[in-house]
Amino acid sequence: MIVVDEFRDGNVPAGSGNRRVVEKAIAALPGGLDKIYLRGDSALYEHDLMRWLDEQAIGYAISADMSPQLAECIARLPQDHWKPDQEETDAIREWAEVNYLPSDGVWRKDAVSPRRYLAIRIRPRQGELLRDGNRVRHFCIVTNRSDPDGGCGLDLIRWHRQKAGTIEHAHDVLMNELAGAALPSQKFGANAAWLRLNTILYNLLSAYKRVGLPEELHTARPKRLRFLLLNTVGKVVRHARETLLRCTREIARALAGPPRTRFALKRPALAGV
Repeated sequence: MIVVDEFRDGNVPAGSGNRRVVEKAIAALPGGLDKIYLRGDSALYEHDLMRWLDEQAIGYAISADMSPQLAECIARLPQDHWKPDQEETDAIREWAEVNYLPSDGVWRKDAVSPRRYLAIRIRPRQGELLRDGNRVRHFCIVTNRSDPDGGCGLDLIRWHRQKAGTIEHAHDVLMNELAGAALPSQKFGANAAWLRLNTILYNLLSAYKRVGLPEELHTARPKRLRFLLLNTVGKVVRHARETLLRCTREIARALAGPPRTRFALKRPALAGV
């Protein structure tokens, strides 16, 4: 479910003003939750947002911006500090915890919920170059979850990795399978309302799949739903002053009981027309 949306000007970067958006999302959640967790990409790497999450005791794992200082700190890690992550056919994936303190001057290592920086290193096998021409790539995530809370560092990395593709899939459905990409107006407010309508439709379809459809259709996308259900009720035919609904025998049985393939919806003829 999409709990909050925000239609922005095209020149507003993704990594701007996200504390306001996250606050709205948290406020929209149902009550009675014991714990809230957040996973995000580097657009959420804002110290103002992370400070607020720390104050609210919300556990998070966010992709960190690879600043020159952080990259240098990762590069200085000794070789025996790296631990294996998972086996891949064409690369060696490893991870390590980095003793890093951002230079923004707003965080301390002795804080109640200290932030942890977990680095990921990807090396190609057999000395082959990666697609971007580099032999080694580094990534990093920041989290306020401790070992007892979220497991070891590798468990947190894998938990953070599970978010991959989730919001991208939602955007794909909104823009390409619903009508989010077909903005109707040159006015900002009208386009914002259009996005909101598509978001409401997305959530209605999500609820419909979970409540009214079998489990094999819980992940079905709108295109599949249209093919299987939404466009197979029948065809409206107007002929001889009658409006007819032609539908399949299965739909007719479900709607009217006895098998019928035609429903006549008569209306009075308009004299002189």
